[in-house]
Amino acid sequence: MRNDFAHPLTNCLLTTLVTLLLPLVLRAAPVKCDLNDYKAHPGLTAAVDADLLVLAWSGQDNEELRARFTVNDGRPAIRDLAVRLKGGAWAILGENLMPEYRVTSGLRRMSEQQAAPLRALGIEITPEVVEKNKWYAFWDAPLEVPGIRAGKTPPNIGLPRKPEEIRRVQASFHTDSCSVKTDGDRLEATFPGLTMGIFSGDLRFTVYRGTNLIRMEAIAKTEEPSIAYKYEAGLSGFSTNLLSRVAWHDTGGHPQQYLFGGPKNETIAPVKAANRVLVAEGRTGSLATFTPPHTFFFTRELDTNLGYVWYRKDSDTRFAIGIRQPDREESEQYRDNFALFNAPPGTWQHMAVYFYADAKPAEPTRNTVLAFTHGDAFKPLPGYKTFVNHFHLDFTGRLRQSGSLDTPMQDLAAMRALNLNIVGLSDFHFELARTDPGPLRFKDQKDYFEGCRRASDTDFLVLPWEEPSAFFGGHYNILWPGSVYWSKVRQTGQPFTEIDPVYGKVYHTGSADDVQTMMDAENAYWYHAHPRTKGTAGYPDAVFDKPWVKNDLYLGVAFKPGMGMDLSEERLCEGRCFDAMDTMNNQNANSSLRPKYAIADIDTYKKGPEDDLYPNFPVNYLRMSRVPGPDEDWSPILRSLRDGDFFVTTGEILITYYMVEGSGSRRNIVADVEWTFPLDFVEVVWGDGKKIERQVISAKDLQPFGAKHFSIPFNASGKSWVRFAVWDSAGDGAFVQPSWIR
Repeated sequence: MRNDFAHPLTNCLLTTLVTLLLPLVLRAAPVKCDLNDYKAHPGLTAAVDADLLVLAWSGQDNEELRARFTVNDGRPAIRDLAVRLKGGAWAILGENLMPEYRVTSGLRRMSEQQAAPLRALGIEITPEVVEKNKWYAFWDAPLEVPGIRAGKTPPNIGLPRKPEEIRRVQASFHTDSCSVKTDGDRLEATFPGLTMGIFSGDLRFTVYRGTNLIRMEAIAKTEEPSIAYKYEAGLSGFSTNLLSRVAWHDTGGHPQQYLFGGPKNETIAPVKAANRVLVAEGRTGSLATFTPPHTFFFTRELDTNLGYVWYRKDSDTRFAIGIRQPDREESEQYRDNFALFNAPPGTWQHMAVYFYADAKPAEPTRNTVLAFTHGDAFKPLPGYKTFVNHFHLDFTGRLRQSGSLDTPMQDLAAMRALNLNIVGLSDFHFELARTDPGPLRFKDQKDYFEGCRRASDTDFLVLPWEEPSAFFGGHYNILWPGSVYWSKVRQTGQPFTEIDPVYGKVYHTGSADDVQTMMDAENAYWYHAHPRTKGTAGYPDAVFDKPWVKNDLYLGVAFKPGMGMDLSEERLCEGRCFDAMDTMNNQNANSSLRPKYAIADIDTYKKGPEDDLYPNFPVNYLRMSRVPGPDEDWSPILRSLRDGDFFVTTGEILITYYMVEGSGSRRNIVADVEWTFPLDFVEVVWGDGKKIERQVISAKDLQPFGAKHFSIPFNASGKSWVRFAVWDSAGDGAFVQPSWIR
């Protein structure tokens, strides 16, 4: 018998029925808990008391927390969750809370967009090629049946999809034991016996000294091939007598609430909450639920808020809350692009949801949660300016449609709200006269340059750059120190450069040599977009030895996570971004070339202030004292990039200082780091021209919202290059760029 449901509604109805009957049928048994890996710390304790596992820890703002766990008919449960001001009375936020998980899975397929550049390279699309590349798929929608539109080429290899490929399952539990582990300044309580259809594994709760944060995660794997999936997670059993409402901010920024006095819900009620936070509030405190900031989000073309949190009123007195991903993209244009998470066979997928328990009302609790992401903005740092690149906004066309090049664009307002200082646009992607040999394109460029100029101010610079993706191989971004008129077409007899009476000096390019000569003349730089996937499948690997890559004007690759999001990985974009960069630096070891880098890159379309931008926006912090004006030379931006004088972050971790000190074989990696979420580890990564190695140093003993000066001895003997990175417990990261050891 298949362990799935015909429809999500059936799933939710059964869940509601079980929730209603739980007080009648469940019987707690004494918890058999292995404490061999537990070590008591002040403010972080675990104990077995009668039939309960009791975790207690010190949180933020002089608060203390307690969670008491039991096992009811083989199912882990939270007997009660409580918070108090230190030394005060316990306030119960929830009793008899049941973990809920639902997984929806389909089959991963390689996209034709990936296959096209590989075929152009002469690579046969064999089963082995498909197996490797399908895990980097971007244009894939495993839940879209049949996946073929009338009159259009199928977007994926192996279509059409069949309804039986899609499985919807609810987690079941069969456990009578648990284990507790002390890992630095955190406690992990793990309950085995989790089953979700093709997935099986454990349920784990993690608490951290110094914060009221609770991480609940299903850690499960499947042995089936080609699985792509999404999950819903939450807790049910909350009492409306203890917590009488849920509160959130809508996508317009307005406070909203739902009072638990209406009819019960037959399904979960998805909420399009700003910042992905929903808070249940009562007289004595609040409990927030929210997603991991970045790992929960696979890359899409848009940043529209699809409703990532939910509540469900199960009866007059009980409700549930949690997080979710929808089945599909809301935009009809992009419905074939909703790739879900990867689950390669045998990989342990970490399906996490966060809760934050607080003695305060909903709004202060929400604000405390937002501190983990600096309010979904990039924290200003003295001596640094934030920079992101690669936006397909149809900027020029929309300005013209508005009737004025002075019209402020909502897209830029949304980016400015993230505390971005420098934004690189990418017109001429699908719009304007992108393939015109001169007159039409130059007219478009003139408006493009002027529109960007007028959108800029003294601390916000909009750059008229481009993703030309011509001649060099794969898709790439070109970065100019000023406005340059050029075409990607050079007709027979057309000069490489000429003086136009309207536009001045213009270029016509018809080959890689032409583009390289133009870049040499104008001191421009470039890097590959979305390495090893989409239109860059097979790249940069296919051109490692080309003169335009073996060149200091080539900076490296984009750091663009989410294309192939795999919740078993410890680092974002490990296989596509870091491996491509590290491989190139090994190949260039001991050469006269400068290092290659990974540059934070976005690659999305139209957006507005109501959209959920932050999860999909890694950022570059360039070491610069000021932002160049729109009429100034932009070379300081390019110089910071070329010198590797910047770090990349998802936002939660900042590397405010970094240096490789010492000489000869005795070096020290020195870094000043600050963070919000509890850290997991820092690492020193190096290459010797042949292999890539790393030293990983646990940082789990460091409390959240901290800062530390790291000094890590490093034996440089035989090493060619080195870099430094920091990763936290939510999967967020920051890293500096590689530097040669000379």
